Amino acid sequence: QVQLVESGGGSVQAGGSLRLSCSVSGTVFETNAMTWYRQAPGKQREMVAMLPGGGGTIYADSVKGRFTVSRDNARNTIYLQMDSLKPEDTAVYICNVIAQTSYGSGWRDYWGQGTQVTVSS
Repeated sequence: QVQLVESGGGSVQAGGSLRLSCSVSGTVFETNAMTWYRQAPGKQREMVAMLPGGGGTIYADSVKGRFTVSRDNARNTIYLQMDSLKPEDTAVYICNVIAQTSYGSGWRDYWGQGTQVTVSS
């Protein structure tokens, strides 16, 4: 199995910064896309930032220029650097990885539990 654990959430004032981490552990043969989602109360889950399997980065329009997604393969960790935070960024941030646990086992979605980010005005 694959486990994802997020950390780094908290409460900040508007204009502040936070860095979220998503630690990936367990039996991972190969990963494809790695994605940060967020879900605010009463709203649907939305994609925030993605590292596609083929390379590059994809961001939601609402966070372009403010958030940066990256990965550290040596630490099996995905990061989300969030700068110039706004109250509308308040949400639970959830890490997702598409991975195979062995050769030919098939791709599966794995999710973390999420970490709360609260931005006050």
